[in-house]
Amino acid sequence: MDPLRIVLFVGLALHKLVWEVYKLRAPQTPTRPPARSLKTWAVKSAKAIVLVGLLAQTLFLDVLPITGAPGWLPTVGLVIYLAGLMLAITGRIQLGKNWANIEDATVLNQQVLVHEGVYRYIRHPIYAGDMLLLIGLELALNSWLVILTIVPMVIFVRQALAEETLLAQSFADYAAYRQHTKRFIPFLI
Repeated sequence: MDPLRIVLFVGLALHKLVWEVYKLRAPQTPTRPPARSLKTWAVKSAKAIVLVGLLAQTLFLDVLPITGAPGWLPTVGLVIYLAGLMLAITGRIQLGKNWANIEDATVLNQQVLVHEGVYRYIRHPIYAGDMLLLIGLELALNSWLVILTIVPMVIFVRQALAEETLLAQSFADYAAYRQHTKRFIPFLI
């Protein structure tokens, strides 16, 4: 099997493993229970389907190749992928028990505002990391599916804006934190 595909697969598996381990280590209850609606079920199902699809693509599918001779594209994609993977995992670890599922949009009991580590520079390192991870994955696999990464990007931006509104309502010091950090890219955006 192609070593690149193995690295990509192991990275996706590690990403999922970190999320599951941290979910078990620090279960918290939200200040208000999230609505368990058809929308929540649909989001959870879509996330699972996308993950299975990415794993399958990573292992053995060549989907819509950009070029017959990708040359440097897999290397550039791998670098972007690994940077995104490291950023997302670092953000998740540093967020610790203060993390909630994307579909829950809630503040947890005893949640604190994390502003150390990577959060000193950007407010949404998990979303930024996941964006890079997806772009890098598709480039490393030489796939035109890289264009479809615009869909999760739009979702991440919308979610980040909604979370910021919720956090501003929950934490008095959030406005000051926002003034000293960027949303996704340190010192830029």
